[in-house]
Amino acid sequence: MAFELKKLPYPKSALEPVISERTVSYHYDKHHAGYVAKTNQAIAGTELAGATLEQVIQKAPDEATYNVAAQVWNHDLYWQSLTPEPCKVGAELAGLIKDGFGSQSAFEEQFKHAALNQFGSGWVWLALDQQSDKLVIHSTTDAVCPLGSELKPLLTLDVWEHAYYLDYQNDRAGYVEKVLERLINWETAASRLTRLKRAA
Repeated sequence: MAFELKKLPYPKSALEPVISERTVSYHYDKHHAGYVAKTNQAIAGTELAGATLEQVIQKAPDEATYNVAAQVWNHDLYWQSLTPEPCKVGAELAGLIKDGFGSQSAFEEQFKHAALNQFGSGWVWLALDQQSDKLVIHSTTDAVCPLGSELKPLLTLDVWEHAYYLDYQNDRAGYVEKVLERLINWETAASRLTRLKRAA
């Protein structure tokens, strides 16, 4: 079966005023949808037809196939990492954040630093390092995602320009600060953490 564009978990206008409906529409309908279509094209008639998205990423025969499939996966998690509803960090996750970064505010500063120091396009992740059982902040370039590594993503922030340029132009810092302040979906992160703990 061909991959389908996953439905957004909220209306396109729901992230305003931090992220405009115009940006969400352009980002989701053009970029994300385009990666889904290109992934289907890349695997059509190959041994990866019918594979899961994770299998396509891990067994991609070339960089082009990896890039488009990884971007589908990355964007799926990105939209889930955001919420228009007020969302607080749960007790378990708060404890891990304190252990890993010292405090919630220190985590936010380190996450922002990683986002602003990611040269060019890329992603910033909050992930569970399964070797140390601690939370880490990790940045990747272009389409790269941590799948297949010891790092298990809990949430991600897209720092490609198309994620923020219509609203913030070159002010990546403004975009990152406002998302951290108002849009992070800590419930998604907590549920992913719970699943990882159960699977361990």
